[in-house]
Amino acid sequence: MFNPSREEVRRFFCEAWQKQIAGSVLTPLEVIAVDWIGEHPEYHDLLRDTEGALAQDYTPEQGQTNPFLHLAMHLSISEQVSVDQPRGIREAYEALARRLDSPHEAQHQVMECLGEMLWQAQRSGLPPDGDQYVDSVRRRAMR
Repeated sequence: MFNPSREEVRRFFCEAWQKQIAGSVLTPLEVIAVDWIGEHPEYHDLLRDTEGALAQDYTPEQGQTNPFLHLAMHLSISEQVSVDQPRGIREAYEALARRLDSPHEAQHQVMECLGEMLWQAQRSGLPPDGDQYVDSVRRRAMR
């Protein structure tokens, strides 16, 4: 399993965005990343400055959202949906996106479900419960 460091994640997003700006060829994963970066213009300046991005801390006490965590969650959810893993996430996500008429907003709601699943797993010491995660997304889609 790929487990990148904080620096590797930040460099990936910065370099993908800088390649996009320069018109360079992107890898398939970078294409997905820059699509999500494009949805977040508030991150564009930060991603142009790799060294600044590497140095910045984002803590809950500062009241800032960590843009790299946010983008990584978008990327993760996109990958989950593309391969339907955990099983049923694609259908649940698509139903939520239709209900909200916004794939972006659907992703943000799925992030909440994903975060809750990971928090529960950490708290319990058990593996993440994919069925619970998918059910949580389905419930949001049926509201």
